[in-house]
Amino acid sequence: MSLILDGVTRKVASETHIDDVSLTLEPGSFNVLLGRTLAGKTSLMRLMAGLDQPTRGRILMQGEDVTGKGVRQRNVAMVYQQFINYPHQSVFDNIASPLKLARVAKSEIQRRVHEIAELLHIEGLLDRQPLELSGGQQQRTAMARALVKDADLVLFDEPLVNLDYKLREEFREELSALFARRDCIAVYATTEPAEALALGGNTAILHEGRLVQHGPTATVFRQPASLTAAEMFSEPPINVLEGRIRDGEVSFDDEVHFPLDEALAALDEGSYRFGVRPAHLAMQPRADDDLALDVKVELAEISGSETFLHVGNERMSLVAHLPGVHSFRVDEPITLYVPVHRLFVFDMDGKTLHVPPEAGDGGVRPPLPSSQQAPPASGEER
Repeated sequence: MSLILDGVTRKVASETHIDDVSLTLEPGSFNVLLGRTLAGKTSLMRLMAGLDQPTRGRILMQGEDVTGKGVRQRNVAMVYQQFINYPHQSVFDNIASPLKLARVAKSEIQRRVHEIAELLHIEGLLDRQPLELSGGQQQRTAMARALVKDADLVLFDEPLVNLDYKLREEFREELSALFARRDCIAVYATTEPAEALALGGNTAILHEGRLVQHGPTATVFRQPASLTAAEMFSEPPINVLEGRIRDGEVSFDDEVHFPLDEALAALDEGSYRFGVRPAHLAMQPRADDDLALDVKVELAEISGSETFLHVGNERMSLVAHLPGVHSFRVDEPITLYVPVHRLFVFDMDGKTLHVPPEAGDGGVRPPLPSSQQAPPASGEER
């Protein structure tokens, strides 16, 4: 089944939630909606599901115009952030509930519930009540209820946000395997670039209700079509420095200069925005063309085994994503190195003009395999 959004707009009173989105999702595809909070991810999924109707545009499923059809007239399943289960029913009955509503035969219900429970590793929990389960088990139950329908379209609205880190990793690994066996379209909303990379498939970047870019996840990450796409697909956001190309060199605020390399020499003289991913900044030079910047430490944030270092001077502010735990004093002077060969170049309107050849090996570090993570929080199980 294919899903086509054709010029879809959704307005509520004077606010535009979705603005002229055209998007085609192929049969059997896994698709990530990546965007910050209030980017329009949930609004777009509600339109896909038939929970809301577009103000303009069409929605087609398998070539049929379903724009005016509600959720009950579409074969759609949805999984939410919250663990939405019926507390008075067993895990088995929770999973079986959509099949019972569809009047599926009892023998078929038994088969399908046990099959999906086994896939999600909750086959031993079918007689329990939801309140007897851990958070991870409750979310598996909610996902099983959605998947047991064999829906044409399965929507995940940030389903793992309330789980601890290790559980999120396990779910991501299993989701890819689950949907490799299913002939449906999956759409997964997230605010996290690393999660999009870990899930793979295709990624659609949303910003303020608009579709910024759509394509294979690795391609969108490596070749952002605009500064907005580069900022959305980077955590922390890509660093941006305004500069000029003149007389065979680049200058930032007429203070920092470096000669044009062969890749940048094709650009005309003028003003540009130069981008460098936080993970590409370093405390030591790593290449012959590394540009040394004298800056002062503004803040050092330690997150697990990584450090996010905020630095600046009178001309610029930067964030470096450093592996390892580092201690710095506020206002401590340091030298930070920028690899010139890894600079993105955008025009002043934000259109991408140059993508570095090594753009794909940094900027967002996909999560480590779950075997390398800390054990789950107390009380959480698979």
